[in-house]
Parts: sequence; structure tokens; C-alpha cells
Amino acid sequence: MSHIERLLRIDLPARQSAFLWGPRKVGKSTFLQSQFPESLRYDFLKSDTYFELSSRPWALREQLAAQPEALLDRPIILDEVQKVPALLDEVQWLIENRGLRFILCGSSARKLKRGKANLLGGRAWRFEMFPLVFPEIRDFDLLRALTRGLIPSHYLQENHRRSLRAYVLDYLKEEVAAEGLTRNIPAFSRFFDAMAYSHGQLTNYSNIARECGVDSKTVREYYQTLIDTLMGRLRVCHT
Repeated sequence: MSHIERLLRIDLPARQSAFLWGPRKVGKSTFLQSQFPESLRYDFLKSDTYFELSSRPWALREQLAAQPEALLDRPIILDEVQKVPALLDEVQWLIENRGLRFILCGSSARKLKRGKANLLGGRAWRFEMFPLVFPEIRDFDLLRALTRGLIPSHYLQENHRRSLRAYVLDYLKEEVAAEGLTRNIPAFSRFFDAMAYSHGQLTNYSNIARECGVDSKTVREYYQTLIDTLMGRLRVCHT
């Protein structure tokens, strides 16, 4: 089980770009490397790439102009693109004027929406990568899935408890605190516990609010934060 074949496929026609969204550690970067091994790739987790293009977004246009045409025939991958919202104006120009294709990969669209970034106005198809799904797992183990979750590394690791704890703490630190999504991190952390106990049940904002020590409106905002950072989705039941 060291390698899992994902079901997702991204096939782009000429002049068509795409967004690939998904929570952290579901395997987006690994997937793109395997499906597009020869594509030019910009990873904004690398500090030099991030600082260069966040301060000079037009440098992307200059760098691509110097690349051979054969390389530009392949989709250009921008990983963690939400870190550099200003780059999307350059991406649109390159799509329209150079006919280039991009795959814009990220773990949160919230920063782009909040900053009113250019979401390319329909020029990019939307794809989502989820944690593992049943057909992808050979010898599926329900108990393992329930206790470890379906993030690939957590499902496969034996020392999953530390990985799960690190994942939650990194999420609170990097996604929630660093982006200023909430000022009350202790209450948001308590919300995680309260939400877990009510998993699979109808959501009662008032009950969860009492557990967290906040009001119902704040709990609604917490749920929206999970949705915007691709950690969950809300299913509305009509009775």
C-alpha cells in the first residue's frame, strides 16, 4: 500500500486551464507530479519563489517568455497559488494573449475570495481532490478509516496519532491563526472537539456554541471557515 492510484484525472483541451483545490496532505502535489511530470512547476511553499513573484508578479510573464515553446505546450503548475493572489492577473493575461494553460493548485480559496482576487472568470475548470475514497483503497479496513481518517499518510501510517495531532495543530497555526480567520484560537480548538462529538448528527449551532463558550453566530462562522479551507462541506437536509 505504499502507492495508491488516485481516481482523479485532469485532461485539459487547448487553451483550457484549471483550479485544483483540496485540503492539505491529500496528495495534490504528488498527483500533479505523476500526471504532469514534464510540466514547468512553481511551488510557492519555497520562500525564494514566493518572495520573488509576490513582490514582482510580472516576473512570471518574463520568465515564461524565455522558455522553449515545447515546454509551454504543457500545462504550467502553480502550487499553493492562494499565497500569491496578485499573480492571477498575470495568469489571465497569459491565457488570453499567449494561449498558455495553467493548473492552479491550492488548499484554500478563502484568501483569494477575501482579497477579491481574479478567479479567472470561467477560464479555469474547477477540480477537487478529496481524501482517499473507497475504490482507491485495496483491502479497505473500516476500523482503520474511522480511527485514522482518510488523509493518505494518516491512513497508511502506523504512528497515526502523532500525525493527526500535528495535522490539527498545523491547521490551527498555519491556516487559522496565520491568516487571521479567527481571533479566538482556544474557542476554535474547542469547536473541533464539540464538532467531532456531533459528527453524523444534525448540526445544532446552539448546543455546540455552549460547548465552545461562544455564540451561535460565531459557530456558524467556524463552520464556514472549515468549508472555505476545504476541511469540510455542509450538507443541507430538507424535511
